[in-house]
Amino acid sequence: LFLRKLSVGNQSVWTLPARYGVLLAIAVIMVGPILWLFSTSLKSPAENIFSYPPQLIPEQLTLQHFWRVWQDNPFFNYLWNSTVVSAIAVVCNLLFCSLAAYPLARLNFRGKSLIFWSIIGTSTIPFQIAMIPLYVLAVKFNLRNTYLGLVFPYATTAFGVFLMRQAFQTVPQELEEAATIDGCSSIGIWWNALIPSVRPALTTLAAFTFVGMWGDFLWPLLVVDDPNLFTLPLGVANLASAFSADWRAIAAGSVISILPVLGFFAAVQQFIIPSESGSGIKG
Repeated sequence: LFLRKLSVGNQSVWTLPARYGVLLAIAVIMVGPILWLFSTSLKSPAENIFSYPPQLIPEQLTLQHFWRVWQDNPFFNYLWNSTVVSAIAVVCNLLFCSLAAYPLARLNFRGKSLIFWSIIGTSTIPFQIAMIPLYVLAVKFNLRNTYLGLVFPYATTAFGVFLMRQAFQTVPQELEEAATIDGCSSIGIWWNALIPSVRPALTTLAAFTFVGMWGDFLWPLLVVDDPNLFTLPLGVANLASAFSADWRAIAAGSVISILPVLGFFAAVQQFIIPSESGSGIKG
């Protein structure tokens, strides 16, 4: 209401500055803890990391905490495990969700709406409830202490099916008809006509899946008890016991686990924005 009080014609005078101010305040609140984490990991042991007001710029920069954490813990193994399971989760989720979404978006058959809304309804079930039957299935299929066991809950998601269905529905029907005239089967239409047209949606789903699998702590804690298969969240959690209250080392381990996610987003960000030719039909 305050943003709309002063106006000239149909445009508010303070709307744009106020909006940027609110967004800046939210950004500071969200980014502040991350900046404190980076600052703590670079501070020398002589500096007070809990000073008030917080001192984000270290008086003496040091990388000894990163080196100590890397030397005293198998962080390369944690990093490798997280990379492998995240890559498998991304591939499985993109493949299975796009295959499930294709008939729900482009084909007509009895019960299609019921199947779709049943899939969407599963997203309302908290993971803390679903993890019990998932764990029982993982034990029955001998998936404990395996990469496939870690990926199991992320192989297919209701959000992925919904996202890909909505993306497939935006593809012009003419593109599918042209592929049919060229002799493509249903799988050929899915692979050659639809998949190239929904790359932004695929990239978005890949980003969500990667971040979700990379940062998951609860499921790996349940399904893995072999230290050789620990992922980064489990490895960082071990730092609390290995280094007791050494927050600098814990911060260094947390920074190591964050950097790959930032790099992944930087690499795929440009592909999330759809291009003008994304629909496959030029105007």
